[in-house]
Amino acid sequence: MSADRDTGAGTGVTDSPATRLQALFEGHRLTPTQRRIAHSMVRRAADVPFLSSVELAELAGVSQPSVTRFAVALGFDGYPALRKHLREVAPVEQAADSASYNEYQQAVEAEIENLRHLAELLADPRPVQRAGRLLAASRPLPVLGLRAAAAQAYGFAYFAAKVHPDVRLLHEGGSMLHDRVDAAVRAGASALLCFALPRHPREVVDALTYAKEAGLTVVTVADSAFAPVAKVSDLLLPAAVGTGLAFDTACAPMLLGRVLLEAMCDDLPDAQARLEEFDAKAAARGLFVE
Repeated sequence: MSADRDTGAGTGVTDSPATRLQALFEGHRLTPTQRRIAHSMVRRAADVPFLSSVELAELAGVSQPSVTRFAVALGFDGYPALRKHLREVAPVEQAADSASYNEYQQAVEAEIENLRHLAELLADPRPVQRAGRLLAASRPLPVLGLRAAAAQAYGFAYFAAKVHPDVRLLHEGGSMLHDRVDAAVRAGASALLCFALPRHPREVVDALTYAKEAGLTVVTVADSAFAPVAKVSDLLLPAAVGTGLAFDTACAPMLLGRVLLEAMCDDLPDAQARLEEFDAKAAARGLFVE
């Protein structure tokens, strides 16, 4: 679940095809193309042992030789040896035929599978709990999300501001972004939360690199443990996106953001009092229709 190496993350996580694949990839230096293949395999973990190299290449949007090189990079003679290994050590039943579903239903089913995978990862709560402590302790708390991830950052910041005394949303790029990171550091920030979703803007990687150099601990919610932001994150929490429609869907990253909010509230002793104060003021102002 986590790119952090000091928490023992990964132990005690529910055994599943996806987690077994993650373990297979750990410790290997993968190229961006190979990370893309790995990401696709994790997303379709139950199906991978039954896919040909051509089918996997099509799924990942890469060439068939890239799949072969990927298998060799993992220490196998080729893709057939990798597939044989998966069938032997991680046997699973082939997924039920979904041909009767239309494309919209298939997109929903894919998101349900992403949420199941997230639930499996959360069987080990320690990475999220550590993230919650880091975010609660940072005053102020900068929250970064650009382009496709801007909505995720905005949603987190909106709710976080109800319990955290100083949340600063960074959802616009440009030359001011580093200035706003500097301002947060000067004000006492110790951590930064980033939401990073495909396609990954180069500016996000640059901003996280700058934030780490400025002394911030970077906590990132990304679509994959192999995302480009992994190398510039101190603690990475993966939540897959759906890719079956014209535009990606991000139910799992949104839910993981809410889980992080819960974990942060657990480390903010006055969180409940702040929520009650907000509710009282909202009622006095007639803010919501009852």
